[in-house]
Amino acid sequence: MVILIFFIVLWYLSLFSQTFFQHRYAAHGAFAMRKGWERFFFVLAYVTQGSSYMSPAAYAVMHRWHHAYTDTEKDPHSPAFSNNVFAMMWRTRRIYRDIVHQRVVVEERFKKNLPDWPLFDRWANSALSRFLWAMLYTGFFIWFAHTAWLYLLLPVVIAMGAVHGAIINWFAHKYGYANFRLKNTSTNLFMNILFIDLLMLGESFHNNHHKHPAAINFGRRWHEIDPVYLAIRVLAWLRIVRLVKRMQVQRLPVQ
Repeated sequence: MVILIFFIVLWYLSLFSQTFFQHRYAAHGAFAMRKGWERFFFVLAYVTQGSSYMSPAAYAVMHRWHHAYTDTEKDPHSPAFSNNVFAMMWRTRRIYRDIVHQRVVVEERFKKNLPDWPLFDRWANSALSRFLWAMLYTGFFIWFAHTAWLYLLLPVVIAMGAVHGAIINWFAHKYGYANFRLKNTSTNLFMNILFIDLLMLGESFHNNHHKHPAAINFGRRWHEIDPVYLAIRVLAWLRIVRLVKRMQVQRLPVQ
């Protein structure tokens, strides 16, 4: 029971850091925050993602490439250029590491307004940091996992961020429904019977996101409820973040 609770809590904390801080804030600038709060969310991302921590700046560059070059050879994680989801994950990892270690030229247009904390990122992205987190997770499992099948969850815990990315970048470009006709294969992963994206905290509304990348709300129909959008509204009310005024996004009628 302890392992299952730990897995569920880590799943959502890690995913929240990814979609709130690295995706909506770093990659798309959907809202703003003061430097102090930015550093706070840097640390939160590190604590919640551990061995699968992703540099917000490197993540932002890679994700901006995804939007600029969707479904082409320049897309860092397109199912069209990988035989299976594991090959895509490995390709994404290689591109991410090339960005982190500055082994690839990044155009200026992809580097605008990136959150930056070089010293912190250097440690959080280090092999030693990832190894220590992996050992911590393994020790936790050894202490609390009383049945062998629970160890099947350990690789997912260690690679949590990559698993989250794979679910969206592979399956949401292959299966689902589309609210908008776009020049790419993005879909909303879950069918209309689900009223709230509980599994992926709004990330599953991927077709909507490709239509309006900088929108804080990934839902577009009345039944597409994005939990992180509600969290952002609360954080804005608390003055932790400041919403950025943008053009009105397209809402879809009830069907």
